[in-house]
Formats: sequence, structure tokens, C-alpha cells
Amino acid sequence: MMISCEKAAKICDKAQYKEASIWEKIKLKFHLLMCNTCAKHSLKNKKLTSLCNQAKLVVLSEEDKKKMKDSCVKAK
Repeated sequence: MMISCEKAAKICDKAQYKEASIWEKIKLKFHLLMCNTCAKHSLKNKKLTSLCNQAKLVVLSEEDKKKMKDSCVKAK
């Protein structure tokens, strides 16, 4: 049942975006109990997610990205 640290990191990332299955979360929890390094990574990952959510980050729409790209091409 023990998973590798690489697999644990992938599940941690999936869990961050609420894409991990219950079985994956169980395997991750078990791994985190045994692996201090991954446990620290998981805590930092949770903190990063929290900070990003608090920052209310906004990305450009596809239309705005295209306009920006077109204006850069015209400027050349």
C-alpha cells in the first residue's frame, strides 16, 4: 500500500485541485504518516493554495490574450 514520494506528490497536487479520489487521498494520508519530507511538502502546498485563494488571482480571458498578442505583433 506504500506509494512512492513521486506518486504522493502527484496525488497531493490532485488533492489541491479537488481531483483526487478517496482511495488516492487514503494512500496519500498513509504515506504522509511515514514520510516527513512529503508531509512538509503537503503542508507547504496547502499554504500556497490558501495564499492563492486569498489573493483572488485573475487571469486574462482568451480574447484579451489574443488582443495582447496581436498588439505585440503589430508593434514589431
